[in-house]
Amino acid sequence: MPAAHLAQEWINNVHAGSFSCQGNHIKASSKLVAFNMEQAGGGMLGLSSVKPGPDGQWTVTQISCHSDLITDMDFSPFDEYLLATCSGDEMVKLWRLCDPELEQPSSPELTLHPGQGRLELVHFHPTSSGLLAVGAAKSPLIWDTSRQDAPLAVLEQHGDHLQSLSWKRDGSLLATSCKDKMLRVFDPRAQLTPVQSAKSLQNNKDSRVLWAKDDLLLTTGFDMIRTREVKLWDSRNLSSSISSASLGTSSGMLIPLFDEDTGLLLLAGLGDKAIDCFEVTSSEPFLSQVSHCLVDNSTRGVAMVPKVVLDVMSCEVMRVLQLTDSCIVPVSYQVPRKNSGQEFHEDLYPDTVGSTPAMSAEEWWQGGNKQVEKVGLNPDRRPKPKAPPAKQMPAKKEVARGGSKEDPGHGCSTSSSPLSTPSSSADPSRSPSSTSGLSSGFLPSPSPSQSAKAIQSLLGPTSKFRHIQGAVMHRDTHITNIRGLNLTTPGECDGFCVNRQRMAVPLAISGGQIAVFERSQPGKLPDTALPTIQNSVNVVDFSWDPFDTHRLAVAGDDAKIRVWQVPEGGLKETLTEPELILQGHTEKIYSIKFHPLASGLLVSSSYDLTVRLWNLESGGEVKILTGHQDQVFGMAWSPDGKLLATVSKDGKVRIYDPRKSTAPVQEGPGPDGPRGARILWVCEGKYLLVSGFDSRSERQLCLYSADSLSSGAIASTQVDVSPSTLIPFYDPDTSVVILTGKGDTRVLIYEIVPEEPYFMDCSCFNSPEPHKGLAFLPKTECNVRDVEIAVGLMLTKATVEPVAFRVPRVKKEFFQDDVYTDTAEWWKPALTASAWLSGSNGQHKKISLKPKDMTPVSEAPKEAPVRKYMPSSFYLEEKTDEQKKEELLSAMVAKLGNMDDPLPQESFEGVDEDEWDD
Repeated sequence: MPAAHLAQEWINNVHAGSFSCQGNHIKASSKLVAFNMEQAGGGMLGLSSVKPGPDGQWTVTQISCHSDLITDMDFSPFDEYLLATCSGDEMVKLWRLCDPELEQPSSPELTLHPGQGRLELVHFHPTSSGLLAVGAAKSPLIWDTSRQDAPLAVLEQHGDHLQSLSWKRDGSLLATSCKDKMLRVFDPRAQLTPVQSAKSLQNNKDSRVLWAKDDLLLTTGFDMIRTREVKLWDSRNLSSSISSASLGTSSGMLIPLFDEDTGLLLLAGLGDKAIDCFEVTSSEPFLSQVSHCLVDNSTRGVAMVPKVVLDVMSCEVMRVLQLTDSCIVPVSYQVPRKNSGQEFHEDLYPDTVGSTPAMSAEEWWQGGNKQVEKVGLNPDRRPKPKAPPAKQMPAKKEVARGGSKEDPGHGCSTSSSPLSTPSSSADPSRSPSSTSGLSSGFLPSPSPSQSAKAIQSLLGPTSKFRHIQGAVMHRDTHITNIRGLNLTTPGECDGFCVNRQRMAVPLAISGGQIAVFERSQPGKLPDTALPTIQNSVNVVDFSWDPFDTHRLAVAGDDAKIRVWQVPEGGLKETLTEPELILQGHTEKIYSIKFHPLASGLLVSSSYDLTVRLWNLESGGEVKILTGHQDQVFGMAWSPDGKLLATVSKDGKVRIYDPRKSTAPVQEGPGPDGPRGARILWVCEGKYLLVSGFDSRSERQLCLYSADSLSSGAIASTQVDVSPSTLIPFYDPDTSVVILTGKGDTRVLIYEIVPEEPYFMDCSCFNSPEPHKGLAFLPKTECNVRDVEIAVGLMLTKATVEPVAFRVPRVKKEFFQDDVYTDTAEWWKPALTASAWLSGSNGQHKKISLKPKDMTPVSEAPKEAPVRKYMPSSFYLEEKTDEQKKEELLSAMVAKLGNMDDPLPQESFEGVDEDEWDD
């Protein structure tokens, strides 16, 4: 689902700035865009249109609204020209606006004076006309604008400043977040105190709350170490979150936007240049990342445009307006379809909420729970706009508290009440879902299965690993207090290397020293000097022998490869003499790789533009491969060990058959960018995956058919902009590739499939701080009981931390045999170097990862579906003491087992009443 932000669609002449208030700083209706303008005092509002004028240009106008900073604004969901604003001047004002090309009203249609001090938040009710929630300093207020003298309700005063509030989609409940770290859920019609509350937030800095689907609440904020996070809560139990995701460290507040139709959540951080997209579901994993969109300018605010504005014929499913310092950037999310622009794709667009209120504020206050009727987005089924009626001079009407008389010559309508929706005689272009002709515009509401299909179609083909979750393991498994880490290893080096017993870490000490840490000895390293491998020259690349956990090959910048033998139990003293030195290259080496099947076989690439094969058994060079015209970025052996693939700075991808020819047997165009690349074999050796850069230095992934390199890449995907090359790890059992760069905080995950779409997005993992490398362990190190499909070791500036990548599953007591196929014992050699060089081939044996005491999930007994949660009415409904006793007793009996089985204490004899002492 790509996101596009085209420069020709930007709204320019915008002068926004940094504002210290809780609002989103920009809001959009189906016609207008309102946003904060930078001005001394901050009482100026900018206004533009959602669509350009007839000349293709946007008009930006200004309205002086308040005498102090405009802290929040909101368009009515039932009138696209009605805007509510609140301010530090302690007033709420309602404005009947016009198209930006016309003269705007000089005074509001309605002014409210709550008398509660500075006002921070204002939100229209989602189902009722004329109803507002207003956030004062420490109390939420509920206003019926037809009764302007006093609010309907003043909810319980909070312990500190109110930071955010949100109506539930059906309008029944109101949620708030506060600087006192409390989450509260109110039913304003039942009581002034919260029906649910808990001290749920970890940090009092800038939190947001937002109702998602059903009974789920979303919050954004900061944890105890000021890492930004998003959390999902069950609103009926706020004691602990049901899911969370970390978005790295930054001081900017996260603004959440939620699309109820698709369950997609957008997160934009103030001051950031990225927008993250997550999917919210009602079952595990609840919260999973979908995309990461980079934008050109820092964010000052964001708003989502209504669904009726989307270009549905181009398969646009969401559009966000990003407010920056000097412009408004529309970010469009579109689903690629072959015949987009020619037909309406019904599966992408479930019916959406219309613009006709379900009831009045009075009806809602008296207990009404009607829902806004939904409308379809198919252009052929929408009501046809009628010709605009002849303009008539409206009767003069005084509006209480600063009301104004509107001039029809300015193109602004006058309504009989401050918050009434346009009548059927109004210009139909003002209301895309006007009541006239609606019978043909409505489609039946989608069933849950239809909605699920719509989301699935929206996201495209999905991977069963798309909800994969990365998690740093307990700190008891960490190695800490690493000192003097070398942070400047060449781009062709992974930064550090590991095997199941130990890890090798380069140190920034003269003489190319390497520290070796034992995995069996986690904890804090001593402050004293450690024994090291003294390579005597700077390290350019190094690798553990896959078949010998004690053997480490190190390439130096003196064109030599030194092979070291680490003693049993790890380094106890400094090593100065290598087991073997390989000489032959005439210039500095780029990288080295061991053969995946043959023991003692090593390949290296060098500045002398050759690739050389070495036999460690004989201690000499056995092959010299030629054909490269520039630096060799990366090398990879095929899974069967027969072929070697390389990617080079000369813009070529090559495949060698080293035993048959020293020249490449295939050659094709590679990545355009000269900054670096990596290559590996995927999909049983039928394809090559290359991570590199395009001509604009944007990171990209390209997929090549191993049978036809000359045809170029058969698929590619743009990733992001970053200076470090993405280093890939591929799990052949699941076809999952995990990528990250040195210095990144984000770990990307894809499933690679041998047909369209080729790259299937999975959730990302975000580390709290930039890591210096991520290296992976054999599959046998995965805990199958926790459904781990990969375990890596992450090197940071001073620690090594294990990271587990898990697939969320409900029945974890069963062995997930659809995830764990038999895995190759790639840590055991299939043949010797001499045998391979003489023409023999081999393959790894495979083993099952199933523990003896686990039953495969494919053989698990089928169970009837059980509703996980009761409806919210069950929890909020008042019950008598007798009912509560009965429910508690029933729950205890169900927990303990059969009611017919007597408990031991039932046979005990009691005492008579009169034997009790008073």
